Amino acid sequence: MPLFLGLDIGTTSTIGILIDHTNRVLATASCPVDLSSPHAGWAEEDPHQWWSNVCAIVPRVLETAQCRAADISAIGVTGMVPALVLLGNNDCLLRPSIQQSDGRSGVEVAEIASEVDPEKFLETTGNGINQQLIATKLRWLERHEPDVFRQISTIFGSYDFINWKLTGARSIEQNWALEAGFLSLETRALAPDLVALAHIDPAVLPDVKLSHEIVGEVTLEAAAATGLVKGIPVVAGCADHVASAYVAGVVEEGDILIKFGGAGDILAATSQIRPDPRLFTDFHIVPGLFMPNGCMASTGSLLNWFVAEIAGNVTTEPGAAETTAHARLDALAEDVPPGANGVLALPYFLGEKTPIHDSFARGTFTGMSLNNTMADMWRALLEGTCFGFRHHIEVMRDIGYPVRRILASDGGTASRVWMQIAADILGMPVQLLTNHPGSCLGAAWLAGMGTGAVSDWAGVNRFVGEGSLISPNPKNGELYDARYVQYRQLYERLRPLFSDMARENGEGLALSH
Repeated sequence: MPLFLGLDIGTTSTIGILIDHTNRVLATASCPVDLSSPHAGWAEEDPHQWWSNVCAIVPRVLETAQCRAADISAIGVTGMVPALVLLGNNDCLLRPSIQQSDGRSGVEVAEIASEVDPEKFLETTGNGINQQLIATKLRWLERHEPDVFRQISTIFGSYDFINWKLTGARSIEQNWALEAGFLSLETRALAPDLVALAHIDPAVLPDVKLSHEIVGEVTLEAAAATGLVKGIPVVAGCADHVASAYVAGVVEEGDILIKFGGAGDILAATSQIRPDPRLFTDFHIVPGLFMPNGCMASTGSLLNWFVAEIAGNVTTEPGAAETTAHARLDALAEDVPPGANGVLALPYFLGEKTPIHDSFARGTFTGMSLNNTMADMWRALLEGTCFGFRHHIEVMRDIGYPVRRILASDGGTASRVWMQIAADILGMPVQLLTNHPGSCLGAAWLAGMGTGAVSDWAGVNRFVGEGSLISPNPKNGELYDARYVQYRQLYERLRPLFSDMARENGEGLALSH
């Protein structure tokens, strides 16, 4: 019986899954990942930790499933996009990865925007000129870490790096190259003029591969480190947000998936792409489709920060069952009325990606007074992230993408109060999913498709079912409509201040690692 291993190199954790071709999940395992923000707006991780996690996860899923490594027929890896991983001439990591949510390169964004025609760039790449482009990060390194920049011999994404560790083969997957700003949407090939914007030797970029294309086989060295066996084929893999939406069944016009993960993704499916600078463009995993999408830099990671830095000592009533800090805060927030007793939060704690593309934006709590509590602040964060998703829904409709069905996935969906807030603010039912383990499942099925062990793109959807349908409370609609207007106004009024503060703090100008 062929088994498929999926690995997800996520922002907050590394996840592994082992499945078979009959739609059974045999085992899952995960290890946490440390996200570092050494300066305001920065987001970095250690790729060595990703690989260590993979080496720990593989034996665990094999033991749980009571399977042999030799039973694995193929491996697929997914991960956040477009993280920047750099190797030097001796194949050593030159520095921590710069994550897709990193906001240090605002100056470089403006620089590139002054050098090229933004409309032509959008038409060519399907994406606008923004902080997510790899060229902006590389220019920042050229300016602030020239010793690192001079040593670059290979540029990877997150899952490309793991593929290299598994197989020894260098490649970059097409959606990494597209969101990086190096790939032509029409030709699906690296465009020399786009690569030139990064001031790099084109040879440091490996060949571009389709998501289901086999890039290599597990080496003897990787087998020894992970517990796998030599010779297992590995496919190029996929962007984690695209994989998650694919697993959820986002294939029809009007299907929308909101991912309540460390970052907040919102994705749609279409056969006719309409590039718009407010959103990102990706290739769908299913050939012939595209996946316009947006990403909020911080949603779940923002809540994790609040727990760690502000609410870590929150307790339950004496004698109450032991629960997580997140669950205890949710219980407190349920007793807070909509509108969070006047507290309004902007969730831009890592700057913001779509739809505003402002690396200098910052998180705020506004409307605070001495009568407000930690529960008010928690609810304000839950509401603020959902206002961000509503902003994306408005943009999608404005572009011309229909919005008929909203699905929700990832860890945040365990919070019933957050899901009710989402339904109330969006003004639409939110369909929760069951047995949706995340992007790792998409990577595992992709491995089966790439090796020919399975042949039905829709087969992955049989793993996932529909859970609760969270209907909006009409009593809250008018209040949240007004609150959303204030949310949009608050950012617009603070935007000049954010830019001034960034300049005063030297953000994106003179900071070095």
